[in-house]
Amino acid sequence: MKVFSVIGITDSGKTTTIEHIIKELKKRNYSVGTVKHIHFHGFKMDVEGTNTDRHKKAGSSLVTARGEYETDILFQQKLSINEILNFYNHDFVILEGARDTCAPKIVTAHDEEAIEERLDETTFAVSGRIADTINEYKGLPAISAVKDIEKLVDLIEEKVFDRLPDMKDECCKKCGYTCKELCSLILKGKAERGDCILDEQKVVLKINGKEIKMVPFVQKVLFNSVESIVKELEGYNENGDIEICIRK
Repeated sequence: MKVFSVIGITDSGKTTTIEHIIKELKKRNYSVGTVKHIHFHGFKMDVEGTNTDRHKKAGSSLVTARGEYETDILFQQKLSINEILNFYNHDFVILEGARDTCAPKIVTAHDEEAIEERLDETTFAVSGRIADTINEYKGLPAISAVKDIEKLVDLIEEKVFDRLPDMKDECCKKCGYTCKELCSLILKGKAERGDCILDEQKVVLKINGKEIKMVPFVQKVLFNSVESIVKELEGYNENGDIEICIRK
């Protein structure tokens, strides 16, 4: 699954850019999912007095509203981007307004000052309103999603890679870099997606069919704990695989 974020100030062309990207990706037969980050602190989908609001106030930690044409699952907390992406299984997922991720980013803006405020090492393109007036910014291509969407999506296909684990900086760095640093190097052609060692886990943990990425230290703890028990059982082979399925 390939993930990238489109970030920018209000009315800079973020949503318009994403709309055109979605349509072009769909035209190329990709499946697409999106995540919209709402910056308004008072935002909530539910409103005072509804039945689902009453469920929440009574103490339900997870509320689902099921209708004829959509199903809305209401968590009573802010989920991390990683937790949200665990619900997705698409070719591309586009994050709107999400900056707390190591994913590659497109910056939309009105002017160069607004680009500069949001620019970091994971940015690979500029779009939005300013792309009508400039062709590049500090070596980054500026491409209008309205006027030249095919070129922009060509670049997305070239640059965006399979999602990195996005571990906390202090948790891994076994490849020598943080996830954000590795993302930057991949975008610059100085590293490859396969350099992330978590793709070759010695210990694989799946919960409800979803593989959970673990840093080497956690893999080692789990491996040693399981092996210390299993090696006492008849049939244990130190060169064989051990599989455990816990059904609840």
